[in-house]
Amino acid sequence: MPICDVCFRHCKIEENAIGFCGARTCRNGKIVADNYGKLTAIALDPIEKKPLKMFRPRAKVLSIGSYGCNLRCPFCQNSSISWSREAFEGKDKAEYYSPEEIVQSALQLRTHGNIGIAFTYNEPLIGYEFVRDTAKLSKLAGMENVLVTNGTATFKILNEIVPYIDAMNIDLKSFSESFYKGLLDGDFQMVRNFIEGAVQSCHVELTTLIIPDENDSENEMQDLSAWVASLETRYRKKIPLHITRFFPIFNLTDKDPTPVSTIMKLVETAKENLEFVFPGNV
Repeated sequence: MPICDVCFRHCKIEENAIGFCGARTCRNGKIVADNYGKLTAIALDPIEKKPLKMFRPRAKVLSIGSYGCNLRCPFCQNSSISWSREAFEGKDKAEYYSPEEIVQSALQLRTHGNIGIAFTYNEPLIGYEFVRDTAKLSKLAGMENVLVTNGTATFKILNEIVPYIDAMNIDLKSFSESFYKGLLDGDFQMVRNFIEGAVQSCHVELTTLIIPDENDSENEMQDLSAWVASLETRYRKKIPLHITRFFPIFNLTDKDPTPVSTIMKLVETAKENLEFVFPGNV
């Protein structure tokens, strides 16, 4: 039985079945992206919304997303198009756009300040083939490409797409193996490996959503920011960190919003190790 090699789950997928992510399938004995070119969201966004603070500030970027995700975050910000029942039941309504059509739309939006394409909203790398094909054409057209990802992908996938990616925002959801395991067996080490590989190849910014009583300790932020600082030293690059406020959403509505004071305290903690730390959603 064919095995998917995109992420840590290594799903065995029977013919015409669907993997854990809800977006990869098996056709004629080969694992392919069932969501190739099927868009559930498209918008011209400020680059800061990705969030990217130190890459082409004040620019806009054509942001596109599909359906599916290989994690199961109860606090998912885009559950309606990512991995909720609503997302998977509505996937047949997703409209198909070829890479050529997306790039043509991006070019037409240059007069509105567009610099290129952002692959975002759901987890783009479970459909890495579309990211690769579209980003390659976008680069050939003289535009820039942005990836917003959870970072749980293999080096094979990273190497497929990184020649065409100019900037990434990568979720570093916690600095704890147990936190990632709680996302239905997420792989903390794979995320760290992916971040380190990406830092060597393009501009990288990181985002950590702070959830009360889950990942909001000063000790954890000290460890997280120290590790990021070690990458900055090793690769002689600055890696901005976004520390973002949680609001009750999706399957995690029994918690209060993160106090603003907690966010600001953790920003100051991170600044003991990092130069560029930004509070979010405050």
